[in-house]
Amino acid sequence: MMDFEQLKTKVFREILENLPSYLTYHNLAHTEYVLQKAQFLARIEGVSEKELELLRLACLFHDTGFIENPKNHEEIGCGIAKQYLKDELNADDLKVICGMIMATQIPQSPTNQLERIIADADLEYLGTEDFERQGDALYEELKHFNPNLSEQAWNELQLTFLDKHHYHTEYCKKNREPKKQANIQSVKEKLKLA
Repeated sequence: MMDFEQLKTKVFREILENLPSYLTYHNLAHTEYVLQKAQFLARIEGVSEKELELLRLACLFHDTGFIENPKNHEEIGCGIAKQYLKDELNADDLKVICGMIMATQIPQSPTNQLERIIADADLEYLGTEDFERQGDALYEELKHFNPNLSEQAWNELQLTFLDKHHYHTEYCKKNREPKKQANIQSVKEKLKLA
């Protein structure tokens, strides 16, 4: 059995700590957040120890592809995960991990329980008090790639995204959706649409 903490330290040191500073959202802190939320949801969903291990690995690698390219970072992240894990896991486990990483791609379309958990962990903040802070971090990051992105355009983008987004786990549907609806209202108010 591999030592997850040791691997986590290695991935943080070799990849996530080296992400460019303009990635104010897709960074080490985000990976930690997703890892924490996924483990929380996994416990509620009652996944097995083996599934939990694969889920933790998928969370660890889900945004590592940003080291090369933000556009197709999920596919790149799968490749990075395979490099790091090929001596530790069999092909079936690697396939499960890549499925989870790909399930975080927007628009999300998870196909099984583990993919639903990581998809919700990745965007759980949309239905929390932390929505504004994390949204601001994402706005700063997007402005790096598009310096002309106005606050108005960002709020329109957020509103479209929020309207299309839906949670996949029962826990998030019940406990995050109501706050997400309140967050949608606050974005509408900023846009004077309420």
